[in-house]
Amino acid sequence: MHIAVMPEEALELLNVRGNGIYVDATAGMGNHTALIAQRLTSGLVIANERDPESLEMARRNTAPWAERIRFHRGTFPMLPEAVREAGFDKIDGILADLGVSRYQLTTPQRGFSFAADGPLDMRMDPTTGMTAADLVNFNDEKTLADLIYRLGEERRARRVARAIVRGRPIRSTLHLADVVSRVLPRTGHLHPATKTFMALRMAVNDELGELDRLLEIGPPLLNSGGRMVVIAFSSGEDRLVKNRFRELAREGLGVILTKHPRQPSEAEISRNPASRSAKLRGLEWN
Repeated sequence: MHIAVMPEEALELLNVRGNGIYVDATAGMGNHTALIAQRLTSGLVIANERDPESLEMARRNTAPWAERIRFHRGTFPMLPEAVREAGFDKIDGILADLGVSRYQLTTPQRGFSFAADGPLDMRMDPTTGMTAADLVNFNDEKTLADLIYRLGEERRARRVARAIVRGRPIRSTLHLADVVSRVLPRTGHLHPATKTFMALRMAVNDELGELDRLLEIGPPLLNSGGRMVVIAFSSGEDRLVKNRFRELAREGLGVILTKHPRQPSEAEISRNPASRSAKLRGLEWN
C-alpha cells in the first residue's frame, strides 16, 4: 500500500477539528483521507481523486470510516463543485499530496515507471487525454528538449531529445529508458531516465497547471481560520506553492504557517525513500 508522506506533520498543520469539513484534494489510495476521518466526530472529509482505479481502492481502504467520507472523482478545478455536492459553501481545510502513488508506479500497464516494461501511458486518468507515447513520438526535438528541461530539470535535455527522436518509434517504458540511458552516464543514485520520465508525466497530466489552478481556487473555499496544506515533490511545484502563499500573505488574505518548508526526518526517509524530496507548506486563511 502507498505510504503517506509526513502524515503527522501534515495533520498537525491542517489542525483537524472533530466537527470540521475537509478536502483531501489528492486522495490516492486513501491514506491521508483515513487519517483525517479518524479524527472526525460529526465532521466530513471529501476525498477527491482523478484516477478512477485509485479512487476505488481508496473506498475499500477507508471503509471503516465511510460515514465520514464523501468521494469525488475529478481534477482540481472541480473541487468547488465537489464541495457544493457535499452540501457546503465553505470548508475548514484542504490537503494536497502531489506525489505519485505507489500503485501507479508499480502497475506496469499504467506506464509511469521503468521498473518493468509497459505501455508509455502515464495518465492519472487513463480514460482521457494524450499519453506519454504521443508526446515522445509526435513532438519535434526542440519541443521535447524544452519540456524535459523545464519540467524534469534535466540539464542534458537536448541530448535526450535528440536520442528520442532518433530512436522513434518509442514503443514502451523500458525502450524509452534504454534510449535515454545510452546517451546519459549514470551518476549518483538516480537512474539516467528518472528526470525524463518525471517531465513526461508532469506534461501528460498538466501537473503544474493543475496545481496553479488549485492554488487559485483552494484558499477562497476556506472558512476564516481554515488551512491549506501542500506536500510538493519537485522544485517547480514547491516554487508555485511558496510564491502563491507569499502573494496571499502580502495581500493580507492569509498567514504563512511554515516560514521554511518542513521536510521528512532521516528516519522517515530511511523507511520510505520516496519521501526524500518532499516539502510541506501550510497557509491559514484570514
